[in-house]
Amino acid sequence: MHKATDSIPGSVLNVKSALILAGAQDTVRIFEDKVPTAAAAAAVLGCEVAAITNSLIFELDGAPLLILASGAAKVDTQLVATQLRTAKIRRAKPDFVLEHTGQEVGGVAPLGHPKKLRTILDTSLQEHPLLWAGAGDHNSMFSISYEELARITAAEPLPVR
Repeated sequence: MHKATDSIPGSVLNVKSALILAGAQDTVRIFEDKVPTAAAAAAVLGCEVAAITNSLIFELDGAPLLILASGAAKVDTQLVATQLRTAKIRRAKPDFVLEHTGQEVGGVAPLGHPKKLRTILDTSLQEHPLLWAGAGDHNSMFSISYEELARITAAEPLPVR
């Protein structure tokens, strides 16, 4: 765990504040070792990879689209594009992600961004009573229910695979 004397990164403080402002519990856990992938996070947390919520930024007509997807599967961008009635969405480049979230790829959280992002929530995540999501950097995660995650992000539920 994080030592009390260490400073908490601003991106993680933003997530903690956003959780509280949204009326959710601050369940952020900070780890000594990085957990930049769903598999790494699941191993540290002792949960299924499918219960890890990846916060993936895509580009849709020049704007960011946040897809909260299960760590157990790859997002089918064609399926999502079809459901959104758009021609194409594509994975955003790291600088685009940082610009729109204030967070680096591998540590992006579902909230705590400079501006509200259009958000899609993978319906397969509702199979898990407890989800874990990135909390703004490579060393932090927070726990939340599917219903609470949907509420605080105002996400549109969609199958994404």
